[in-house]
Amino acid sequence: MSYETIIVEKRTDDKIAIITFNRPEVRNAINPQMRMELLKAVSELEDDEEVRVVILTGGTKIFAAGADIAAMVNSTAMEMFGPAALWDVTFKMEESKKPYIAAIAGFCLGGGCELALACDIRIAAESAQMGQPEINIGIIPGGGGTVRLTRLVGMGKACELVLTGKPIPASEALAIGLVNKVVPEDKLMEEAISMAKSIIRHSPVAVGLAKYALKNAAEADLKTGKSIERACFSLAFSSEDQKEGMRAFLEKRKPAYKGK
Repeated sequence: MSYETIIVEKRTDDKIAIITFNRPEVRNAINPQMRMELLKAVSELEDDEEVRVVILTGGTKIFAAGADIAAMVNSTAMEMFGPAALWDVTFKMEESKKPYIAAIAGFCLGGGCELALACDIRIAAESAQMGQPEINIGIIPGGGGTVRLTRLVGMGKACELVLTGKPIPASEALAIGLVNKVVPEDKLMEEAISMAKSIIRHSPVAVGLAKYALKNAAEADLKTGKSIERACFSLAFSSEDQKEGMRAFLEKRKPAYKGK
């Protein structure tokens, strides 16, 4: 599929896909077309066996400054509740068996921040500014901001970010656990690709099971979380990759995983 508001690059040599927001004239503001194209791209990449990790980025200058206000100012409640809402995109990413890495530079606000929150790992450039400024225009986060932010940084900091609408710099985002790592702007994509490669060397079966366990067990009570982890751990032993991984370890060689 061809896209207008995003660029989808598949690096078949290393099994990485890169989704780049492509509305620089409006600081990558997210409009309905972008939401539809993101949902389509995420769905297609989920079924693509040549892709193991997806990197989400706006480039080295800006991630996404939030929603396109001009495109939504006259929207009705039912239109905002309709298909291809940002929730649909972020849940599709979160429920994917493939890890998502956000490579964040410049403004990462509102819906842009919510897309980053839905990723499994967030790497920020030193220039990054992150926040949920929706309160400034009379609304609240609507793509998972209140839910995922609270789980990541705790209730107090989430309340501060959502209720004041003030962004925070990359250094503070790192300190509160909102991002995993901060790097210079010119090293941003290099670091994101390096992180992706460090994941890709492992069994895709094990990676998918680990992500499922992490995402589901972390939000459950201890007993339920234990059950989820135990089931995923046991299920790994039904895969060819588990046999290959353990045999390779015993034979002191590099495993050749097949994702089966």
